[in-house]
Amino acid sequence: MIFAPCLFDGKVVLVSGAGGGVGAATARLMHRLGATLALTDNNAKSLYTTATPLKATSMLADISSPMACEEIIARTLQKHGRLDALVNAAGVWTEGESATATEADWNRCIDTNLKGTFFLCARAIPALTESRGAIVNLSSDAGITGNAGAAIYCASKGGVTLLTKSLARELAPLGIRVNALCPSDINTPMLAAQARASRDPQAYTERLLSLYPQGAAARFLSPDEVAAQIAFLLSPAAAGITGSAVMMDFGLTAGY
Repeated sequence: MIFAPCLFDGKVVLVSGAGGGVGAATARLMHRLGATLALTDNNAKSLYTTATPLKATSMLADISSPMACEEIIARTLQKHGRLDALVNAAGVWTEGESATATEADWNRCIDTNLKGTFFLCARAIPALTESRGAIVNLSSDAGITGNAGAAIYCASKGGVTLLTKSLARELAPLGIRVNALCPSDINTPMLAAQARASRDPQAYTERLLSLYPQGAAARFLSPDEVAAQIAFLLSPAAAGITGSAVMMDFGLTAGY
């Protein structure tokens, strides 16, 4: 996807999960497109690795806390005076049989993926109203269809998908667009960690790829591909798109 290099000149973009694969790729792309960046993550090393070369404002925070979300928005506005776009890329994975799931598993996943996304969106509304800005929430194919052995994760991402649609309806009169991007598996450290946690990492990866309709040509998405779609959804070219759950999954969910 080709973008004008000055597409986001003068715009302030906040990215959560900026130390992760998609968050970091999004930050780098938005920087190349001229945006001023405010980045947050709960991992100091990965956050600063992303933020330092981009000369971005970095905020170490745990978005599972609503107070932390409020502080992130406040610090962004204090530093930059405006907010034009919010990308909620922070997320965690939880997998396993529901019969043995714990409350800690539930809280960790729901609090980060859903509660954190909601409160960053909610606290950003006044600033985004002033700029007539946009939000992209990173959901998942698992936010559209159920996956066996991932009930908690599916609940969190299904919540993100419907949260996005609800906010889009609520915020449309204010000029704010809200969309969810729903990618399939992405070649990130999180996916590698999922595989390592299984009994047989190679079999785990092969099983995931076997679900795609491309057969032997099946592959995972790259973080840069996902970042490009996020940039499109934030751009003026997507002015008519709000309340959408945009699938990016090689047709994985097309048959459902």
